Amino acid sequence: MGNDLFFSRTGMDRTKVLAQVDEALNGADDGELYLEFCQSESFSFDDGRLKAANFDTTQGFGLRSVCGEATGYAHATELSEAAIARAAGTVRAVAQGHSGSVAAAPARTNAQLYPAIDPLQSADFESKVKLLGEMDLYARAKDSRVRQVSCALRGEWQNIEIIRPGGETYFDVRPLVRLSVSVVVEQDGRQESGSFGGGGRGGYETYLTPEYWQAAIDEALRQALVNVSAIPAPVGEMTVVLGPGWPGILLHEAIGHGLEGDFNRKKTSAFAGLLGERVAAPGVTVVDDGTIGGRRGSLTIDDEGTPTHRTVLIEDGILKGYMQDRQNARLMGMAPTGNGRRESFAAPVMPRMTNTYMLAGDKAPEEILASVKKGVYATNFGGGQVDITNGKFVFSCTEAYLIEDGKIGAPIKGATLIGNGPDCLTRVSMIGNDLKLDAGIGTCGKNGQSVPVGVGQPTLRLDGLTVGGTAA
Repeated sequence: MGNDLFFSRTGMDRTKVLAQVDEALNGADDGELYLEFCQSESFSFDDGRLKAANFDTTQGFGLRSVCGEATGYAHATELSEAAIARAAGTVRAVAQGHSGSVAAAPARTNAQLYPAIDPLQSADFESKVKLLGEMDLYARAKDSRVRQVSCALRGEWQNIEIIRPGGETYFDVRPLVRLSVSVVVEQDGRQESGSFGGGGRGGYETYLTPEYWQAAIDEALRQALVNVSAIPAPVGEMTVVLGPGWPGILLHEAIGHGLEGDFNRKKTSAFAGLLGERVAAPGVTVVDDGTIGGRRGSLTIDDEGTPTHRTVLIEDGILKGYMQDRQNARLMGMAPTGNGRRESFAAPVMPRMTNTYMLAGDKAPEEILASVKKGVYATNFGGGQVDITNGKFVFSCTEAYLIEDGKIGAPIKGATLIGNGPDCLTRVSMIGNDLKLDAGIGTCGKNGQSVPVGVGQPTLRLDGLTVGGTAA
């Protein structure tokens, strides 16, 4: 497939391109030629009709030379030997005066974490449009209070080839699909919304089944109806219980980014220099695992060719490791963990998360809720902001409830959780036995680049977290 997409189709001569890579990276410590061909499509349905149907094809290459802490990078949408030669002239500049020896190539893997298919071909155009129309009709028929239904379907077929000095080559075919729905309801003149989405690395088949998309709409409608009766959120420091699954996005943002290798090498992370030390309450174990079959955040190999790993970051409260790409791992004297990722051929590699989650504990969720006399139970989150240098975060809850005398009380609106990631980990007092991963909707941003990720966690009790609300 690599020959067909990147050589026979473009007219490039593989032998000549391999020689160009060797020459461009002579004297460098590391580097590669990254080739990409990607086709994507998206459909959006709103106000009872198809609003947009888009199809896009992108291709290009990125050539990188790594010398110590310096990186030379050049990219182009033109796949030709001439374009690669021009890029080589640019990246060679970073190696002037540097006499390195290219690092050993990544180990190879026989793992196959997702099918090497083109998801865009897994269903015809009519089936995709019909799906969104049926979703709209189903949602409106479910409840007379529904005022607006917005549905979206997206698929992507990404093909990559990585060429390293010495002729080492790595291939990956990465399917990715996502279905999402948002429902707005109105009751007594008040409008509120709810949403749900899911996806993964495969075809459309699962998402076209009524069992899946009807359950997705039911969940979005349930959230909207909960929110339409919500009361203003309280304010102050209190016990907070986080639900399983998607609330792991707080863990991802407030803690996960701080465990990426580049921030720790540069000592700009709140976790820098703390390997082997206690950074969380006993029982807290956090992993980043890119090897889970079919998951949105999974990769057979990362964007440097390194097989993804199950990396233990925190074990029983002790900091055990960081997520690493090749450059930061080498500079820190550590091993790469398969976390070198880039948004596309036009973007440089950075250490990024894959599927990041906290392992389960031994408490039943009901026991955790029953232990709280007064607090907040947060089960869904929207946007948030995090400062990596100190771990401070602010997250808005899209679904939350009061906890009163150990029971779930009234739904609340306008709640935000305010805290500090490292400090937050020390406030975990109970960990549920109900670990759940998100449904497959996560997208992570860093330095202007976005990549698909997964999150997850069990039910958690955190003591003394600040809640910002709207109650007078």
